[in-house]
Amino acid sequence: MKKIDKVNYNYAFLFYDVNEKRVQKVFKVCKKYLSHFQYSVFRGEITPSLLIKLRGDLEKVIDKSEDFVCIIKLKNDNVFGEEILGTPDNNTGEDLII
Repeated sequence: MKKIDKVNYNYAFLFYDVNEKRVQKVFKVCKKYLSHFQYSVFRGEITPSLLIKLRGDLEKVIDKSEDFVCIIKLKNDNVFGEEILGTPDNNTGEDLII
């Protein structure tokens, strides 16, 4: 029997596409746990226990039959390369929140 190692993730990217009725709620939940990057994209350091809480809070506000949320989990912020082409838009989408 193969031993399964338990991995503790310490960094995450999150992006979503949810029904307009739930955008504000999802945005506020994500903002509690991660840094807003652009529009419906968040990223940042997060402990395993906070990742569990984030997932639970999101499950309370989304409709799984309509909404899409993706969390990409990484061990730390040193294991990926980031390349941005063009000037980052200063409009981060926070103006969508009333």
